[in-house]
Amino acid sequence: MKQLEFEEFYRCGRDVCLRAVLAAVGDRQLAEDLVAEAFARAWAAWPRVRRHPAPRAWIVRTALNTRISWWRRRRYEVALGDHDGRDAGAAHAAESGGPGLDPALLAVLRQLPLRQREVIALRVFLDLDTATTAKTLGIAPGTVTAHLSRAVGTLRGHLVTLNTPEAGS
Repeated sequence: MKQLEFEEFYRCGRDVCLRAVLAAVGDRQLAEDLVAEAFARAWAAWPRVRRHPAPRAWIVRTALNTRISWWRRRRYEVALGDHDGRDAGAAHAAESGGPGLDPALLAVLRQLPLRQREVIALRVFLDLDTATTAKTLGIAPGTVTAHLSRAVGTLRGHLVTLNTPEAGS
């Protein structure tokens, strides 16, 4: 029973969680790795996760927290000079966006500050309410609203400019 329930949760939630994490981190391969890790952790803690008020938000928050943990461990690693460690295939996959995410939108999302990307990921991609988003991120509901407003304003300014006929001339 536990396995079938989790399989259904994974099947219904993987793509939406991947889009949300991709919107927050801006790198397709990294987002896939983080979501896979988060689902593995969810499986290990499934009795607790299934009772969470927003299990998909738990997945996204766990993925984003995992990214922070990975970054903390790697920040002391030695740089490889001009080589950034991504091959051409990974670079193309990161640029292509992924399931249902427009490359132009992804490019603009990458320019937003991290907290604004996280709010967009939870409020827009997971369709969580302000209170649940605030609780998931550990911030006040007013802060969520402020970040969402700033992010939407920035996105609107960039995307309207990209989509106007004058932008192509």
